[in-house]
Amino acid sequence: MAIKCIGILTSGGDAPGMNAAIRAVTRTAIYNGYKVKGILRGYHGLVTNKIIDLTSSSVSNIIQKGGTILKTARSKEFRTPEGRQIAYDNMKAAGIDALVVIGGDGSLSGAQIFANEFDVPIVGLPGTIDNDVDGTDETIGYDTALNTIVDAVDKLRDTASSHDRLFFVEVMGNTAGYLSLNGAIASGAEAAIIPEREMEVDQLAELIHNGFRKSKSSAIVLVAENKATGGAMGMAERIKKEFPDFDARVTILGHLQRGGSPTAKDRILASKMGATAIEALSEGQRNVMIGIKNGDYVYVPFKRAIAHSQQMELKDVDLVRILSI
Repeated sequence: MAIKCIGILTSGGDAPGMNAAIRAVTRTAIYNGYKVKGILRGYHGLVTNKIIDLTSSSVSNIIQKGGTILKTARSKEFRTPEGRQIAYDNMKAAGIDALVVIGGDGSLSGAQIFANEFDVPIVGLPGTIDNDVDGTDETIGYDTALNTIVDAVDKLRDTASSHDRLFFVEVMGNTAGYLSLNGAIASGAEAAIIPEREMEVDQLAELIHNGFRKSKSSAIVLVAENKATGGAMGMAERIKKEFPDFDARVTILGHLQRGGSPTAKDRILASKMGATAIEALSEGQRNVMIGIKNGDYVYVPFKRAIAHSQQMELKDVDLVRILSI
């Protein structure tokens, strides 16, 4: 069946650049002769029939805005077969023939299930600040979040130096330490504690025993939020018990990392991915995510995108230590 109308939704955690992606998908689709509809609040909007028409003017003046104009929400109903049936019925009643889903691995997992159950052409865009989607070098929102972290650490450095303190800065990254590790490199932090290494080594003990304060009176350590690492609060509690001579403080950046105007890099990435999503649908592609590998935009099967098999360059952990001497 020929595609005449494309629906767009954003799902999961918001990420800077989602609006740029919505804009690109909408305008590229219209340029290619498709009608476009926006689904409000992600899969929840499909279940509750919150569907609106999108025009070129609907997406004017949004490329610079953080968050998502389509909003996002969790949906318990969509996790059930009955809820997905309602979602499909609402989609068809609205005249939508294909979907573009913008979100992280959870959103793409939902897209895969929905596409398989109802034979719906779906193309995904990786929108998550965690950069934890397989098959792509970067995700929409990651660069902006990284810059937000660096800006915060730069400010914390002033007070850490003034008071001779050890600061644990908790950043997002529940299953992946990209923000922590690359944030540490970019900000000149003394160490990064990431979930990828937590099972093989006691990173806090390693940090202390490496004598990171031999030549410095203060230090900043980035910690990925994760049950395995215990997060920044867990690190500070251990310091208090095991190394009482250290004066440790905690800063949790939290949802600050999700907000803000997207960087130029994220705007360009989102725009090109959005345009490529329409190309993919026009070519008859389905059940794929748009990724970027070595500068080329590629089609990544959903199954691979959500596999969590991508390997991080752990040698960069040593680089953080070497550069902080």
